Amino acid sequence: MRILLVADVESKYLYDYYKPGKLKGYDLIISCGDLAAEYLEFLVTMADCPLFYVHGNHDDYPREPEGCICIDDKIVEYKGLRIMGLGGCFRYREGKYMFTESAMRRRVRRLRRKVNKLGGVDIFVAHAPARHINDFETLPHRGFECFTAFIRSHRPRFFIHGHIHKSYGHVPRLSEFEDTTVINACERYSFTLHDSADEEKAVSSSATDS
Repeated sequence: MRILLVADVESKYLYDYYKPGKLKGYDLIISCGDLAAEYLEFLVTMADCPLFYVHGNHDDYPREPEGCICIDDKIVEYKGLRIMGLGGCFRYREGKYMFTESAMRRRVRRLRRKVNKLGGVDIFVAHAPARHINDFETLPHRGFECFTAFIRSHRPRFFIHGHIHKSYGHVPRLSEFEDTTVINACERYSFTLHDSADEEKAVSSSATDS
């Protein structure tokens, strides 16, 4: 399965300099937030696949992007993949998609029964990072401890987030945390998820920006 990840910055490669066919061949697009509704609508129109998204802290849309599927506070199944979504970031000011640690922990807890019923999740999609996994100490870019705890206890194959821009300095695109591959989706990133367990474990080494 070929998956395109987007977050935070509208990609000129995919938008301003779009050429027919650039978005063909993807099976799924996942947005980790802070992208214009018009941009998401463009992507889903030009691609022959669904687009799942969570909200970023700046996503106070006057309307939700048409043709796209919000997975905030949900677990969806797609082509055998169990995908969980929790948008928003650590609360550093008033905002619709700003959460304290305790508020985010309650959101995680509400999904836990379904997670356990499904036997876990394959992809955990968030806007904010997990605490101490490529986050920062400043409140606006601090990760959630409950995300780290969830990754430890449920071991999703992938934890995908945005919010930490590449322009902030040395920000890892890919990293490993215990059994989970962590991907920063800022701007755009694509990877192929294979069927066999051996290939799934090696996916991070074969993933490329494209």
